[in-house]
Amino acid sequence: MTRKKVKLAYITNDASRKATFKKRKKGLLKKLAELTTLCGIEACAIIFNPSNSQPDLWPSTLGLQKVLSKFKSLPEMEQCKKMVNQETFLRDRIAKAADQLKKLQRENREKEITRVMFQSLVAGATPPLDLNVIDLNDLGWLVDQKMADIGKRMELLTVNRSSRVATNEPSWFMEMVNQGANDEDHMGFNIGDDVIQLPSFGEDDNHGTFWSNNNVIFP
Repeated sequence: MTRKKVKLAYITNDASRKATFKKRKKGLLKKLAELTTLCGIEACAIIFNPSNSQPDLWPSTLGLQKVLSKFKSLPEMEQCKKMVNQETFLRDRIAKAADQLKKLQRENREKEITRVMFQSLVAGATPPLDLNVIDLNDLGWLVDQKMADIGKRMELLTVNRSSRVATNEPSWFMEMVNQGANDEDHMGFNIGDDVIQLPSFGEDDNHGTFWSNNNVIFP
C-alpha cells in the first residue's frame, strides 16, 4: 500500500502540528547522521521550536561551533555560492518544472505530427485538409528528419554488408593449400567443375607430368 501524499501547507491543528514536528525532526537528524557517516562530511543543524525557548543543536554545541567556524572562514562569495532560501528554492523548482513542461510539450507535438504523417500515408500521401501553416511546416520538418534517418541507416547497412563480404570471401589459394595438406600425393584445386593437378617433384617422379584442364595441355 502506497503512502498518502502529504500536502505541503501549514498544519492548523496544534496537536497534529506538534506530533508532525517531533516526527519530522527525528527523521531529519537521523538523515544528517547517516549523511555524515556514509559520506564522511561535516554537518550541523539548529532547530528552533516555538514551544521551547532553547533551540535543538545537532550534533552538539562543540560540533556546531566547529562547523560554523569552518563556514565563516570561507570567503564571502564562497559562503553565498550555494546558499538557498525558501524563495530561491521555490524559484528553482518552478524553473525546473517549466523546463520539464516544455520537454513534454515538444514530445507530445512530435507524436501528434507523427500520427498525422502516418495518417497521410494511409490516405494516399494526402495530408488532412484541416492543417494550418504551422502544422504543415512541422510535418515537412518531420518528414525531412525521417528521410535523413533512413539515408543514414541505408549507408550503415551498405558499409556493414561490404565489410562482411570482404571478411567472409574465400581464398582459392588457401583452399588449394589445405587440400594439398590432406593429400600430399594428389595436390590440386578446383576451378568450377574442372580439376588442375599439381605435379610433384620427387626423385622418382616423371618430370614430363602435365596439368590438364579439359582440353588445355601444359607441357
